[in-house]
Amino acid sequence: MRIAWERRGEGPPLLLIHGLGYARWGWEPVADGLARSFELLLFDNRGIGESDAPPGPYTVAAMAADAAQVLDEAGFERAHVAGSSLGGLVAQELALSRPDRVDRLVLASTHPGGAKAQPMPQRTVDLMTSGATLRQFVENALEPDPRPELVGRILQHRERTAQPLDAWTAQAAAGATFDAGERVAAIAAPTLVQTGDGDVVVDPRNSELLAELIPDARLSVYPGAGHLFFWQQPDRFVRELEEFLL
Repeated sequence: MRIAWERRGEGPPLLLIHGLGYARWGWEPVADGLARSFELLLFDNRGIGESDAPPGPYTVAAMAADAAQVLDEAGFERAHVAGSSLGGLVAQELALSRPDRVDRLVLASTHPGGAKAQPMPQRTVDLMTSGATLRQFVENALEPDPRPELVGRILQHRERTAQPLDAWTAQAAAGATFDAGERVAAIAAPTLVQTGDGDVVVDPRNSELLAELIPDARLSVYPGAGHLFFWQQPDRFVRELEEFLL
């Protein structure tokens, strides 16, 4: 697999893993702030951006192996790992399958999968089955505060790194079949779980569940924010990661 990645900043290594339909640009509002304290490793998941997009099926385990490959290529045995949405599933799998590679773990807007997880909110299910536009999906990810300037910026990025439909479907299927509900209690890395209380893509109750299942995990809720809460409240996100990881 050819995985496109870049490094930025100085300090302890921090690997950032984004979600479905988002390449490494998805960390734009927080990358510069985090780079003041960390050496960031940002990469495009398989199936998007400048990384390879092989035929599916994809699995979260394979995507976690891609993340470990980035650490190998960057020359780090271990790193802090932060994952958002689908990237949060990849981060969980990396922490479970390769605990030797993960120092501290941050799980944003994600879930453990399986029967214990809350299902996708009906609002997003309806968008997926109604032929919604890309703009509507972006606005949905920012609910309940879809500021036009954020919608426009994200839409510009998404159009520039548009995925082939089969690659998007393969990523989505990897997320839909992930199930760590009976395994997350084995995560040994100190963990911070974050969610926007208005998230209509991943039910915020999933973050509460992760914080309950993972030993000594800490939960942080962003009021008035949605699935992409770190686009809406970037300063708080940077501050929390500095406080938790340093």
